[in-house]
Order: sequence, then C-alpha cells, then structure tokens
Amino acid sequence: MITEKKIKILLIEDEDFDVNRVKNTIRLFGDQLELIDVVSNGADAIEIIRAKDNFDIIIMDYQIAGGLRGEELIRKIKDVDDTIQIIVITKLTINISDFNFAKSLVKAGAFWYCTKYPGDIEEYIYQPTDFLMSILNAYEKRKLELHRRNSNLKLIKNVEDILFSKRIISASESMEKLKNDIQRYAESEINILISGASGTGKELVANNIHYRSKRKFENFVPINCGSIPADLIESELFGYEKGAFTGANVAKLGLFELANNGTLFLDEVAELPLNAQVKLLRVIQDGEIEKIGRTKRIKVNVRIFAATNKDLEKEVEEKRFREDLYYRLNVVPVYIKPLKERVDDIEVLVKHFIEVYSFDMGKVIPTIDKEVLDELNSYNWPGNVRELKNVVQRLIFNCGNHISKEDLDFALIRRGRNQIKDSNAVYFADPMNIEPLKTVEKKIREKYFRYVRNHSASDAEAAAKLGLAPPNYHRMCRELGLK
Repeated sequence: MITEKKIKILLIEDEDFDVNRVKNTIRLFGDQLELIDVVSNGADAIEIIRAKDNFDIIIMDYQIAGGLRGEELIRKIKDVDDTIQIIVITKLTINISDFNFAKSLVKAGAFWYCTKYPGDIEEYIYQPTDFLMSILNAYEKRKLELHRRNSNLKLIKNVEDILFSKRIISASESMEKLKNDIQRYAESEINILISGASGTGKELVANNIHYRSKRKFENFVPINCGSIPADLIESELFGYEKGAFTGANVAKLGLFELANNGTLFLDEVAELPLNAQVKLLRVIQDGEIEKIGRTKRIKVNVRIFAATNKDLEKEVEEKRFREDLYYRLNVVPVYIKPLKERVDDIEVLVKHFIEVYSFDMGKVIPTIDKEVLDELNSYNWPGNVRELKNVVQRLIFNCGNHISKEDLDFALIRRGRNQIKDSNAVYFADPMNIEPLKTVEKKIREKYFRYVRNHSASDAEAAAKLGLAPPNYHRMCRELGLK
C-alpha cells in the first residue's frame, strides 16, 4: 500500500524506552510515515492537535502521565477532529484478544490497539508488521472519512442554498406562526395536507418542511395531479416494466420510486381520479407499490405532502374524493391564508421581489412612492402571491430608478376602471416599430393565459376555462414562459 503523501503522526508517550521503539518501527516505512511530534501527556497532546491541525494518525500510550488518559483522551481527540485515527499501545494487557478491552477502546473512538509486551524487544514495538499495517489502514479510513465529511458539507451547503432561495418572506402573525410550526412538522414523519387558494405558496411551504427534515438529502418530487391524464396517472406514479404493454420499450421509474426515502408532493390532489385514489391509499397503508408488468410489489419509504385549493371535506361529501384517503392525507392540516387576509406581508413581499427582479434584470433597485405601497396594500390580490410577483416583475421591467403611481397604473390589473390602461391589453402605438404577427400572437396568448390563471382557483380550472386538456395547458404555459 503506497500513499500519495507522507502520513503525519503524533506520538503520545511518556517513557523514552517506548518512544524509541515506536520511532524505530516507524522508520522502517520512513518513505510513507513521518513522526511530526512527541508529547508526554494528554493535555499537551490536545493543545498541539488544535494548534497544528495536520495530524493523520495519533499513536498513544493508554496509561499516559497526567489526568487525561485512556478512553477519556481518545474522546477528547475525537472531539477536536473525528477523522483523526487513533492507535493505542499499552502495557495494561498482554492479551491481544481481550475483547472487552478492545470493545471499550473502539467505543471511545480508537481504530486499533496493541500490547507493548514483551518488553525485552528493545528495537521495535511488539508485532511491528501488524503495527505498521494498522497505521496504513488507519490512514485509508481517515481519507474516507474526510471525503465523507466534505461530501456532507457540500450537501448541507446545497440544502442551505435551497432553503435560502425558498425562504418564506412574511411579517404577518399567521405566517410567522406557520414558519415556527414548520420546524415541528419537519421533525415528524406524518403526512401533511396543505390547503389554501391558488398562488398562496403551498409548494413553498412543502419545500421548507422537506429541506428541514431528516429526509433533506433525499429527493423532493412534486407532481401536479391535475396535469396528468387519467389513463396515465398510474404509470406516472408507479412506473412500469419493459414490455408491460405495447410501446413500453424501456422500463420507467414511477414517482414513488424516485421519491423513495424522500418526499412526494401531490399538488392539486383533489384532481386525482377515483381509481388512482384507491391505489394511492393502498401505498400509504402498505408502503408498497404495484408496478405495471411486475408481479412482486416494491417496498417504498415515502413521506407524502398533499396540497389543494378545494374544500376536500365537501369533495368527500359529494363522493368525488375518498373519505379514507382524506383522513390518511389530512394527519396534520396546514392552511395558508390568502394574501388579502395578511396585509402585513404585502409590503415586505413587494420589497423582496423588487430586489430579486432588479438583480435578475441587471437594474438598480428603484425607490418606491408611499402611495404606491398604500395602493398595493389595499388591492384585493385575487391571484395572491403569484399575482404580486407578476405585478412587481412588470413594474421593474417598465420603471426607471423610481416606481411611481403612473408605473403602477400600467402594471396592476384593474377592475372596473376603464380609464386606466389595462396591462393585459396589447396596444399598437408605434408605427415605426411594427412587430411580426407571431410575436404579437404570442404576447396576446401570454397575457390571456396569465389573466385566466389569475382569475382561476387552480391550474385545472384555468385549463377548463380555456377549453384545454391539462397536459396541453401546462405545455403551452411552459412555451409562454409561465411557471
């Protein structure tokens, strides 16, 4: 076993005779091993480990001088750096198969131990080949643990970045309470039903719970139940095997498999057809999925968050949603108030989106008139936070370094005020800059889609109003840049 660099060793030993034996043994592999320091007590060892922070292996006498010794010293070293590997040498036992002694060392954090006996071997530590191999093996373990720690740090940083980008901006009492509750929800494994009007931020809440839970390093898989045709919902949720039916040329993983050990977010869950509700209920009860074309069930461990803008109790009463599934999903109910009922959030959200979109568009953050904020606070916001984001985007796109009342009149959707120029309209005011028909058609389509969505309780309802199948509706939204 050849190492890429010399393995740096600290020796904790208070007997010169044994110091020389260890030095002589290490010298046999001098091209790979380097004894950096020798200290004679545990307290000094901890200080030098903290100060130098470059040791790979610690070789320590079990019965060192001073009060800090044995298992306590091992634990203290591990507290400083848990990737450092510790090899114990001792006169406490001559029995290298003393399992109770070995168990106590391993439990404290040691990698290996050997006895100093017989003491009449003056040149080398007892079992020199085993001793040297243990150092090399310990170093390999340290490299693995350093790699794992670095990987974990990257994962943690990724999760922190996601939480920062998906942080909940609020000042209202109801949302502040919800943010406090999210941590409690994250610590449990129970299913959660999130209800609220379209555009209030149900998926944002689901993300915050997932990325604060013990499943945060696993997948968060969202699905809009209203966007999948009824005859495809089973294959989307559970997948299928190759050759399961005509056209199944390759196997397909279902969303439950993709979310295994993580979280599945079922948005617009009320749109699930009844046959899919039955299969979903069975998965929740049994923790197993039945894959098309496979005879054996597959075990899955998935936490489910469901979201709806409908009254599920009413849906149950009218036999459109299964009562047993409702109670399985609604273990912890979370309700998000519409924006018009949490006016305290409006100003902080406006200022937040102004910063975000100014940065995205490469603009200086504009100032804003108080009367603009007052009017935004008094507006009804039928499209909730989603509509507010759209309005702020239009404001930033059209304004200069200051947002005035006139800018707002162009950006805000007006009802019953024909004298105000409608932001959803397309005007032909510049004969010197006539655009191609396709460009104008796309503008009209985008504005009309946005208008219908802002006046619909859900994407499924918007698709129905437009006379489109949900998959076509979502495809066209993507083509128009509407998220």
